Amino acid sequence: MMDFVTEPARRVDVVHRTDVLVVGSGPGGLAAALAAARSGVDVCLVERFGCFGGNITVVGVEGFAWYRHEQTIEAGGVGREFEDRAKAMGAAVPESQSLSYEIDSEGFKLVADHLVQEAGLHPMLHRQFVAPVMDGDRITGIIVESKAGREAILAKVVIDATGDADVAHRAGAATRKTPPEEMQAASVMFHLAGVDKQAFMRDVQENPQTYKDWSSGEWSVETDGKEDDMFSPFLRKPFEKAIADGLIPAQLNTIAGTWGALHETGELTYMNLVHLAAVDGTDPDSMTRGEIEGRRQAMLAIEALRRYMPGCKNVRLRNFGMTIGIRDTRKIDAAYNMTETDVRQQARFDDSIGIYPEFIDGYGVLIIPTTGRYMHIPYRCMLPKGVKGMLVTGRAIGGDKIAHAATRNMACCAVAGQGAGVAAALAVRDGKELDAVDIAAVQAELKRQDVRIH
Repeated sequence: MMDFVTEPARRVDVVHRTDVLVVGSGPGGLAAALAAARSGVDVCLVERFGCFGGNITVVGVEGFAWYRHEQTIEAGGVGREFEDRAKAMGAAVPESQSLSYEIDSEGFKLVADHLVQEAGLHPMLHRQFVAPVMDGDRITGIIVESKAGREAILAKVVIDATGDADVAHRAGAATRKTPPEEMQAASVMFHLAGVDKQAFMRDVQENPQTYKDWSSGEWSVETDGKEDDMFSPFLRKPFEKAIADGLIPAQLNTIAGTWGALHETGELTYMNLVHLAAVDGTDPDSMTRGEIEGRRQAMLAIEALRRYMPGCKNVRLRNFGMTIGIRDTRKIDAAYNMTETDVRQQARFDDSIGIYPEFIDGYGVLIIPTTGRYMHIPYRCMLPKGVKGMLVTGRAIGGDKIAHAATRNMACCAVAGQGAGVAAALAVRDGKELDAVDIAAVQAELKRQDVRIH
């Protein structure tokens, strides 16, 4: 029996042509598309799901800027606009551990729709990227699959915002993938209803948890000391009791984590309690196992909350995220790869396209930006090696592990995305290669779009 099939050659119709094509509409892709359109070029935004927003809307990660404190310095721009527009449209509430607003994952679908339509983007939902269209080493578009079959979309510049560098990888760019056993854990996010807010908050106030409490059980988290006594909406004790009583198997001591916002309606949202090791977001079989196991663990966590957490006696599942949350897969080998030193020591770059506070969250490191320290994000970390006509933005930009623990965060993805969108637009406008764009002009346009560069 054959272990492969050969597909016949076929003609693929070109269904759209554009100046800038953005593949993926998470915080990085959505920011890139909006920034490019606001720079005066035609933009098409392709998304595999039925809504824009990526991690916010599809996974259910509502804490966009949960690192923000009085002295935190940020880039502004589209990332801050996401939060402000959500607040204005009634799709955000004050975040529990910071000076930010938590973005409602369902409401932001409407916010994103408004932003896309206002900017005049050409939206293409429900289309899965399957292959690049190449002319030698230059990408000229992509092929997608959908209910309409196989379609081609052509562009002068392609921005890969898939999160996994899917377009870059298949186009032949140099990429690196973290070994699955070393990847940051994947999470199945969920939201609850039926919480007695008064009883729940009374217990939180009487038994306050801090970031220091993250370092117990299965985890060891490195801080720089200032975080140790800061409040964190952290839950572990109900699950420890559940393990002691046999409700949760002893090996599942990774069930623990944070809650997001507790609404007056009794909804407790952004439950980040399930952490699954060795789930490879580029392997559908691995993701299938992760989805199923993650939902199983979530229901164990909910039962533990019912029995052991004040205010949760009548709690019920409201919804899961539409897909599992992936933190770590491929990254490009870029013209410049950011380093641990860059994110820890306030790196400064001449080609900065925005700044990001000293916020590191991943690989056992947690640094909260409370002292005004920040780094530059260099344009070069989005330039892939080996492919022309492409930028890569979002969590797949070039960098080592600890750099990734900073740049993977949604607000940083928005900073990088906005820079990528402006650079792509100016490359099209000026007829230049992406590695030869006028950085001063890019920075000037970003400043016009309310981005802090330095």
